[in-house]
Amino acid sequence: MLTDKSCRAAVPGAKPIRLYDTQGLYLEISPSGGKHWRMKYRYGGKEKRLALGSYPLVPLAEARQKRDSARKMLIDGLDPTLLKKEERKQALAGRGNTFQTIALEWYDRHIDEWDARYARTMMKRLEADVFPILGNMPIDDIRAQDLLLLVQRIEKRKAYEIAHRAIQTCSQIFRYAVITGRAERNPATDFKGALKTVKTVHYAALDSSELPEFLAALERNDARLYLYTRLAIKFLMLTFVRTSEMVEARWEEINFEDKLWIIPAERMKMRRPHIVPLSLQALEILKQLKEISPCCPYIFPSAINARKHMSNNTVLKALDRMGYKGRMTGHGFRALAMSTIKEKLGYQHEIVDRQLAHAPRNQIDAAYDRAQYLEQRKIMMQDWADYIQAIIIGRKLPAIESVRLLEFKPRFVLDKKIDS
Repeated sequence: MLTDKSCRAAVPGAKPIRLYDTQGLYLEISPSGGKHWRMKYRYGGKEKRLALGSYPLVPLAEARQKRDSARKMLIDGLDPTLLKKEERKQALAGRGNTFQTIALEWYDRHIDEWDARYARTMMKRLEADVFPILGNMPIDDIRAQDLLLLVQRIEKRKAYEIAHRAIQTCSQIFRYAVITGRAERNPATDFKGALKTVKTVHYAALDSSELPEFLAALERNDARLYLYTRLAIKFLMLTFVRTSEMVEARWEEINFEDKLWIIPAERMKMRRPHIVPLSLQALEILKQLKEISPCCPYIFPSAINARKHMSNNTVLKALDRMGYKGRMTGHGFRALAMSTIKEKLGYQHEIVDRQLAHAPRNQIDAAYDRAQYLEQRKIMMQDWADYIQAIIIGRKLPAIESVRLLEFKPRFVLDKKIDS
């Protein structure tokens, strides 16, 4: 029988050396100095050998335990070498069934259904929050406790909405794994009601009474904003679209003849094309921009690279520099337009709501939207632009009719003093 001392003292020779223990176990020393445990046995009338690991990583006592386990398999009529190959095969299959592998498979399956921006956002969230925690784990080994670690990591930075979305995405991936036979159940369902409630946060927006002061600050330009940025703020105020919809706008979306801006479905939140009637003032801004950068594909190009569009944060940073941090956002122009048009110009909620590209509540509303609201929205958008212009030139508006009597000026930027 071997001892640990004899195993340590064994030295290599010109040919492999075998130091035998008992019941088929031996230590083989290769000419290069490697020491490997082997077990010699017979199965099906043939002599075979089973590798049991390397010394000293596998000590003598452990090698004997592995030998005894293999001998029990032989007594049960099983070939330990074949069983070892099957275990290795399953281990390799397990590595192929990691959460990340299946998540990428799920992602590739659905990417054609998503627009490019949503697909990029989805992948960024997976790479930033999900894969570092779950990526290398076999998907069938993941439990609710592992998802809890993921959630706690995200909630630590107070990103509660992202935590909700991460669990929703994981749930979809688990469902796909269950359907394709790589997982037994969906542990994300255990999180129902367990996540922190996401509080609805409304974007900061000015009241209509603060509009004259804001317009005066924009015209003075004490913040020294770039011309593109000032025009972007004015255009956003006139059209009250989402900031991303404006900065990604291309010239081919503008119909100057019909005075319409048609935003394609893939750039809209609700994945439906959206029509924005353009007031004379909005068209004037577009003409100014076309004169400044006639070759740019985007209406609002980046200051760094004219072949790319303006950053989504440009307007927000500009508002901060103007002194409106925490008081106004790009999205806030939507709330400002909604409240002011209803209160000051007397338009029905449904008309303004459709112009905000909110989803119709039912099919009847959707049909009515297509049939009649567009013409009303054209008038409303011009009334809104005239209302803003009237503030700039210092007039007060008791009614819509007085707005329509205003003489249109060729430029949105006027020199007359604003009535405080």
